[in-house]
Amino acid sequence: MSIELVDGVQRLNIGMVMAVALAGALLLLGYAIRKRVNVLERLCIPAPVIGGFICSILIWALRGTGAMTVSIDTTLQLPFMLAFFTCVGFSGSFKMLKTGGRLLIVFLIACWVLSIAQGAIGVGMASLLGIHPVLGVMAGPVSMVGGHGNAAAFGPVAEDLGVHGATTVAVAAATLGLILGNLSGGPVGDFIIRRNKVAIKTDEVAIELKEDSKDENTGMFTVRAFLSHFTLIFVFMAGGLLIAHWVGLLNIPNFALPHYVGAMFLSIVFRNINDKTQLMKMDPRIINLILEVGLSIFLTMAVMNLRIWELVDLAGAMLAILAVQFIFLVLFTVFILFRALGKNYDSGVMSGGFAGWGTGIAATAVVCMGAICEKYNLRSPKAFMIAPLCGAVFVDIVSIPTIIFLITRFA
Repeated sequence: MSIELVDGVQRLNIGMVMAVALAGALLLLGYAIRKRVNVLERLCIPAPVIGGFICSILIWALRGTGAMTVSIDTTLQLPFMLAFFTCVGFSGSFKMLKTGGRLLIVFLIACWVLSIAQGAIGVGMASLLGIHPVLGVMAGPVSMVGGHGNAAAFGPVAEDLGVHGATTVAVAAATLGLILGNLSGGPVGDFIIRRNKVAIKTDEVAIELKEDSKDENTGMFTVRAFLSHFTLIFVFMAGGLLIAHWVGLLNIPNFALPHYVGAMFLSIVFRNINDKTQLMKMDPRIINLILEVGLSIFLTMAVMNLRIWELVDLAGAMLAILAVQFIFLVLFTVFILFRALGKNYDSGVMSGGFAGWGTGIAATAVVCMGAICEKYNLRSPKAFMIAPLCGAVFVDIVSIPTIIFLITRFA
């Protein structure tokens, strides 16, 4: 860490190791604040967003007063990001997709349709409002369907292609979308159930999406087991970097493949091969541990380095895009998805989860569905199996290619 004078203004330079230390401290601060502020807890605002925004607002204030500028070395953000998305890929079991049945397929297709529609709405609204179309993509599928993870990952990709403020717009839109999703998903599902006078009953037979009981892990995992998973993840991370490099050598105009796409693809392929061949005994606890650490640090570093001053001129346009996205989501959920899912209690609960997830994250869907089931005192096993699986994993089969295509087309 050092301080130097640049153009008559002091600049604080934070190195890459210090940046990770700062991110860890802000992350813990975010958890502490969320625990004490009930509204943040109820809305499921991520702790990395809370802690990171405190830092970015402070940097904005220092810059605005002319007291100091801050430069943060985010070199180590990349490996944390790659680790997170690689671990996400391990959840992409096509065996689970097949087991889910018709409802899972219908819900998944709806997720895919929404991701494409959000891209079209974002680009169309951005063009109408006179801002860069890619900023519409950032306030569309990148932040809505994609959430903070995709926002922090695709924002820098768009900025490398010359779209200034892309990361700031994406993360800000993801944050507003998360709040909106938590506030609206439950009421939308409840409205659907009351409006259609749905009978409050459900199929008590849950869809089995778990691994065989013999594969369940109990007790503490060993250092050797952790190292084997850790090494495998880093091998796929390295493979993802090579894939991105090889694609870059093709010199495709206005195209950049995010580093994590290749890594996630490799982990998905391995997961499905391993399901059949049992090349390696996978421990989901280790995968989830590395996933959570990777996401928490990477997202905190992304948010704390936001250039909030770039958002000021775009705030009105971004809110207009989000408003249209939300209206479309509600209409699609009420008039199309609910009917396609079967017009019963299970479909009403899933519709509420879909409405919450459409601008939030998979956890938002769970929170919203939980609120609906609590009101009617009846849990829907199908809804709690299907919505998180589709919203967290399999939606990326279509959403990521859609995002890459739109950024490539309009950058």
